[in-house]
Amino acid sequence: MRTETPPEVRLEDYRPFPFRIEHARLVFQLEAGSTRVMSTLKVRRTGDAKAPLRLNGEKIELTRIAIDGRELAAREYVVDEECLTIEEPGDAFVLEIETLISPAANTQLSGLYMSAGRFCTQCEAEGFRRITYYPDRPDILAPFSVRIEAEKRGFPYLLSNGNPQDKGDLENGRHFAEWDDPFPKPSYLFALVGGDFDVLDDHYVTRSGRTVKLSIYVEKGDAERAAFAMQSLKLAMAWDEDVFGREYDLDVFQIVAVRDFNFGAMENKGLNIFNSAYVLADGKTATDMDFEAIESIVAHEYFHNWTGNRITCRDWFQLCLKEGLTVFRDQEFTQSVRSAAVGRIKEVIRLRARQFAEDAGPLAHSVRPDHYARIDNLYTATVYEKGAEIIRMLQLMLGETAFFAGMNRYFDQHDGDAATIEDFIACFEKSAGTSLSAFMEWYRQAGTPQVTARGVYDAEKKTYRLTLTQTTAPTPGQPEKKPLQFPMRVALFDRNGAALETRLGDASAHDHVLVLRNDSQTFVFENVASDPLCSLNRGFSAPVRLDDDLADIDRAHLAGIDDDPFVQWDSLQTLARAVILNGPAGAYTPGPESRLTAYLDALDASVRRAKDQDPSFAALLLLTPTVSDLVQGVRDANPDAIHASRLTFRQAIARRLEPLLVELAAGKDSETFDPGPEAVGERSLRAGAMSLLATLGGAHEALIASAFDDARTMTTKLAALGALSAIDTPSFDRALAAFEADWRASPLVMDKWYSVQAASVRSDIRDRLKALQARSDFDLRNPNRVRSLVAAFSASNPVNFHAADGWGYAFVADAILTVDPLNSALSARLASAFESWRAFDAPRREHAETALRRLAEANLSRNARDIVSRALEPPAS
Repeated sequence: MRTETPPEVRLEDYRPFPFRIEHARLVFQLEAGSTRVMSTLKVRRTGDAKAPLRLNGEKIELTRIAIDGRELAAREYVVDEECLTIEEPGDAFVLEIETLISPAANTQLSGLYMSAGRFCTQCEAEGFRRITYYPDRPDILAPFSVRIEAEKRGFPYLLSNGNPQDKGDLENGRHFAEWDDPFPKPSYLFALVGGDFDVLDDHYVTRSGRTVKLSIYVEKGDAERAAFAMQSLKLAMAWDEDVFGREYDLDVFQIVAVRDFNFGAMENKGLNIFNSAYVLADGKTATDMDFEAIESIVAHEYFHNWTGNRITCRDWFQLCLKEGLTVFRDQEFTQSVRSAAVGRIKEVIRLRARQFAEDAGPLAHSVRPDHYARIDNLYTATVYEKGAEIIRMLQLMLGETAFFAGMNRYFDQHDGDAATIEDFIACFEKSAGTSLSAFMEWYRQAGTPQVTARGVYDAEKKTYRLTLTQTTAPTPGQPEKKPLQFPMRVALFDRNGAALETRLGDASAHDHVLVLRNDSQTFVFENVASDPLCSLNRGFSAPVRLDDDLADIDRAHLAGIDDDPFVQWDSLQTLARAVILNGPAGAYTPGPESRLTAYLDALDASVRRAKDQDPSFAALLLLTPTVSDLVQGVRDANPDAIHASRLTFRQAIARRLEPLLVELAAGKDSETFDPGPEAVGERSLRAGAMSLLATLGGAHEALIASAFDDARTMTTKLAALGALSAIDTPSFDRALAAFEADWRASPLVMDKWYSVQAASVRSDIRDRLKALQARSDFDLRNPNRVRSLVAAFSASNPVNFHAADGWGYAFVADAILTVDPLNSALSARLASAFESWRAFDAPRREHAETALRRLAEANLSRNARDIVSRALEPPAS
């Protein structure tokens, strides 16, 4: 049993590195089993005159080391498992290091490894130390020049960061390519790829008239499926010029798609490496959600060129400075090229599902934590999504003019820097002429604020007094919470649905931005003609949980009259949650005063109104909170009971809307694939209709099966397959067999086939999972395939993952134990599924703790051990 916990890294311990790398020259002689890496570093001391030179290195063999051409004797340096130390290197010198590594043996997919016979790298966060000895930290920036040598026939393309330089043939059928990156970068942004690909080429002309060559490297035969990614890249390049004034800076921009990748994509300077799932798409093999993800992720990685690459983070505690900011930028991009309302609601859905759950459990941490055990485990929804929400609040509070002035100041002052959150916020303080010291608590303090809103109307004075009170529950290591500063968009409506122009302070408007700074504040609206309905947190202006005092009938009415799409949608979600969790057993028969009637009336009217105006929004209205959503905030949750109540609720919706749902489900895909927003909306609305009709058992089985058989798009095919999984007949397995027959040669599509089954609540799910694990195409070394089964089960099948007898916990724990020796980053992500285990009833908590104790006693990697040990810590109080 391993009882030790990974040593902590603390923000307060940060010290500048005492040396600067003025230039890094790397030569790679690529061989799958034994690659030789020759590093030549020009080094100059910048700090403590007596400090030794310590370079990071793991899982590599040192074969030569020299300073200024003189090979060092063994007594002049020390090598351990994590470091190479030279006690007296000098003050200005050239350090030469040769190492041997085995890409073929690297199953961790960190450093230099093989994917489908091709060389590939992933160096963020600390993968470069698996390639050569180097100060592998983000505040060490250096220009890199790279020479790659390999066998020409098997590896005709040799790629690295920056601009291409010389290339040519060598003896014995080998060749070389040289690359130079003039922009100083940290080692985590280094990239190398060697292999044979199909290439989709294009170009982009920047606003200053420079022509940039664009290339996407994909599997043989897949070039046409990269066309949408290329279109997305060019759209993002133009958008960043137009909105943020940022132009691309190299002669080439390259994307390489590989199937074996731990993440979605990586922003390496000039050479982005992508999980192929986020590059390859066409109407037959990819869903509309895939297209949307590709568009967003391509943009995200491109936007990193300025927010992450040209300006990087001083240390990993500042990770949100590049990730949260870039998520904000890619979200703004998505809202500009698609439906802004739908985009915003989808962002909120993801935030609540992932980050709110994280904030409520043992893995909670602040957006900029003050310590961590393993940096790989800091790539979380809190850093990314909550980090983006902080930027959005900043924009709302400061206004567009001051916000973009602050962004320009940041770009101008810190280009080429490794910056901190304080550097970033200081730029906005100067642009707005105000202090943001109180706002900084969003970066320091974990947890989701709970905001209580209470309003009182004074008919005589024509005023409406709105009192907002905030509290934040304790989180690990932070028992006491300070009040946070945040904006709250608010509007008032009269009972007839008219927007009220009201006065607040010196401003008269319909839509006001309130700024809450204290535990409790009261805001007085004047010129309020009648007792209003209050629309709160419009556009989800602050990432908080909201408790207001609206009656059910008023909430339903607000859903129908509010001009803010988020509030319309959220009002229905709040009503749905109340019906599912609070309605007594058997209380699903509509009555004139029932909460269910209020919901169904509002939903019916809202969907019919939206389906012709914005079908994507109508599809979101049909969504009901998931079991995972409903569990949040419930003590001693019983997911079986919640699932049963939710199913009854969805059946009530299906019966009320049945004629409309049948009409929608009976629609047909167009003969040719249409990626436009209207067609996307129609498909998503059809998918929602099929899902609801499936709750009525076999009544509409034939219609759904026909939709599966006739589907011309993967969106419809998967929607019908998912709907059939909810009907207890053989139709599901017949459809699965047909799907496999069509797509068994396409791994990305088969990942979807795995996931549909993993999410199923059918009675045979245990045997089904075992059978899927035993298949020859279930590859433990491929993160996509493991995620498609194990992660899809834990995330999308809460009823079975949290089964009363604990078998779901045991299944995931077994998978973690199997995967961990091969890929510790993946096993740690799988372990995070246990983050909410204390929210459930006593029998489930006991089973979850048993699974976690079993993991704690195993010989796990430091990454997985960090997650498990934190999950087992006593709850915050």
